[in-house]
Amino acid sequence: MTRLFLAITLLLSIINCYASDDTMNGIFAPSIHTLQVKVEGNDYAPPIITLNSDERIIISFDEISDDISYMRYTLTHCDRNWQPSGLVDPEFIDGFNQGDIDQYEFSQMTSTHYVHYSIALPNDQIRFTISGNYLLKVFPEDNPEEILLQARFMVSENSMAVSGDVTSRTDIDYNNRHQQLSIAVDTRQTNVRDIYNDLSLNISQNNRCDNAITINQPLRVAGKVAHYEHRKDLIFEAGNEYRRMEIVSTSYPGMRVAEIEYAKPFYHMTLETDKPRYADSYTYDQTQHGHFTIREYNSNLSDIEADYIVTHFSLKMPELINADIFLDGEFTHRRFDPQSRMIYNNATSTYEKTLLLKQGAYNYQYLMVPTGSLKGKTSIVEGDFYQTINQYLITVYHRIPGSRYDRLTSYTVIYSGR
Repeated sequence: MTRLFLAITLLLSIINCYASDDTMNGIFAPSIHTLQVKVEGNDYAPPIITLNSDERIIISFDEISDDISYMRYTLTHCDRNWQPSGLVDPEFIDGFNQGDIDQYEFSQMTSTHYVHYSIALPNDQIRFTISGNYLLKVFPEDNPEEILLQARFMVSENSMAVSGDVTSRTDIDYNNRHQQLSIAVDTRQTNVRDIYNDLSLNISQNNRCDNAITINQPLRVAGKVAHYEHRKDLIFEAGNEYRRMEIVSTSYPGMRVAEIEYAKPFYHMTLETDKPRYADSYTYDQTQHGHFTIREYNSNLSDIEADYIVTHFSLKMPELINADIFLDGEFTHRRFDPQSRMIYNNATSTYEKTLLLKQGAYNYQYLMVPTGSLKGKTSIVEGDFYQTINQYLITVYHRIPGSRYDRLTSYTVIYSGR
């Protein structure tokens, strides 16, 4: 009965009953789950497509329901800081800025009934006319003010050459706890007039939002090449390889699954209890830098044949004072909110979290967030090891003097330890 109560509570509770002012990926309705934003044909690429190309962004999600819902979506053009740029629709798209979500499939052979929806962009109704950051919002057909979910993606011009390097020999330590980036942006093929003031870089580590940085000026310029190096904000905590778990079968325990139980209407899977790793030696593990992949081990149609599992996480460690522990990964949308916050159980001396997850392979880690802070730290639980393979996404924006938006001129992805 206890687990049944947890499952019912999980479905009925509204973790974020309305969309806040931020523009991070997020789900704001209790029936919606498993939001994914991908480049068509490349599941692990950053959600960026090239302007006027054949590439498409695929945004998908599930609604736990026996029948379809009539939903629509709209787009907002954002500046380099992911705030609305203020452009009106005809300034950034060709078409009518509202689309029906008419691509859907019903789940098959699952104990949990759901409808799988997908949106492909651009499409016959909407095409992008300028580069930049884009935010998609989904709402009920009859209530545009009720935002059910939102998703970020980017459209790039790929007009500049961007290169970078990551080293563990940083300006603050040597092969210890940090990694430092150096970046070069070649503007020779563009019309940038003032390299020192017209360019802006955004750098994120493993797609995290909390420790992403923006740099508005290079350290030096050589000809038409801007160099960004030897800056304190280009030094990142190294972290550790993501933890992995697999809930791919309801018949046998997958990776790190300790127990499987069925309590109508859901399967429950209890994961092995995690422990802090900060005092351990570094161990390499090939991960997907926080991504997750939907997979039912015996299906070729996992998007509609994977079931939903009530998944129980636990972390054995003393309770922290003036700080919280959050689950970080693509499946929590990188948000520090009630959906990802671990709850301390004094009886067992563990942090615990129960989430309803679709069958698949998941990357995750635990971040400590001090009270009043918006930035997570890996050092307390995961540790910081200079050998960690991290993925760094570098996006370059160009604001032409007198223009009203930030062009996304180019991007690149670099890895530490490679």
